Amino acid sequence: MIKQASKEDYNELVEFCEQAIRAIHNFITEEDIIYYRRKIPNDFFPNVRLWKYTVDNEICGFIGLSDMVEMLFVKPSYFRKGIGGRLLDFAVKHERMRRLDVNEQNTGALRFYLSKGFKVVDRSETDSDGKPYPLLHLSL
Repeated sequence: MIKQASKEDYNELVEFCEQAIRAIHNFITEEDIIYYRRKIPNDFFPNVRLWKYTVDNEICGFIGLSDMVEMLFVKPSYFRKGIGGRLLDFAVKHERMRRLDVNEQNTGALRFYLSKGFKVVDRSETDSDGKPYPLLHLSL
């Protein structure tokens, strides 16, 4: 079930966001993981519309939206169970999302977004914080 997340969900979302980053983003340094762990609940979450995917009242994934998909994370124990696809489909169909960015080194996520019809339209050398993690800009 997809429903809007609240501030009360932040701690849980940050916790499994870090788990997912550690599981998939092996290119991010430990120092930057700590940096993002602090930044996500204070700077990112308040500036997006957060939607969570729950199974039996357990949050399994979430998506953050502004004028684009800002973030999409699935709890590692729920990887490859279709939750990311359901969240992205929700964002595209109900929130009219047509753009997103993905770390260039995150080839699994890139393949996922390409399989959903997104195309690479541009590239940036750094992420939005100026960190050395190139971003691919995708659009439907």
